[in-house]
Amino acid sequence: MKESGPGAPIIYANVQLGENPEFEPYTIIGKPPRKTAPGELATVLGANCIIRSHSVIYAGNTIGDGFQTGHQVMIRELNEIGREVSVGTGSVIEHHVKIGDRVRIHSRVFIPEYSVLEEGCWIGPAVVMTNAFHPLCPKVKDCLVGPTVKRGAKIGANATLLPGVVIGENALVGAGAVVTKDVPPGTVVAGNPAKVIKRIEDLECPFELIAKPYSPESEA
Repeated sequence: MKESGPGAPIIYANVQLGENPEFEPYTIIGKPPRKTAPGELATVLGANCIIRSHSVIYAGNTIGDGFQTGHQVMIRELNEIGREVSVGTGSVIEHHVKIGDRVRIHSRVFIPEYSVLEEGCWIGPAVVMTNAFHPLCPKVKDCLVGPTVKRGAKIGANATLLPGVVIGENALVGAGAVVTKDVPPGTVVAGNPAKVIKRIEDLECPFELIAKPYSPESEA
């Protein structure tokens, strides 16, 4: 474990760092989870990572190049995180989560165990994902399953995703929606419970800056 002086980053054994890492004060990298010894699990951070103050990354994570956190982020153990991923201030990522390349997670997001966020998806502020169908059931840990957010899907602020739901490719979940069932690819859902209200290609820019916000041309 490496540390030097008040507020210096704490880096445990068996942490493998890429080039040009940046650790702000009061960060902890490679913290061993319960029942494991320091250095027992390898922790890999790619090149050009930026870990901002009071963030904690547990041991056993494999994280790609260009990763960055906001302040006070917690990332639990044994996750697979791709390249150019950012996690906003105050967010929590539990263990055994898979996150693809270029995923954007905004502030105060909660992502539970066994969730999957595919390449290029976007998670808005204060989104809550869940993975327990029946909390406090004696068998609850035997059937935990988080949501799957498919490639390019977007989850609006304060939305809630229930266990096991699949958000289809390029779909859009409206702000404050409660998603209780799978969302078809390319659709827009809103409400509680969330229902399909239109297709993604039907959306228009309210300021007339672009014809279609999510047309193939605008996303190229």
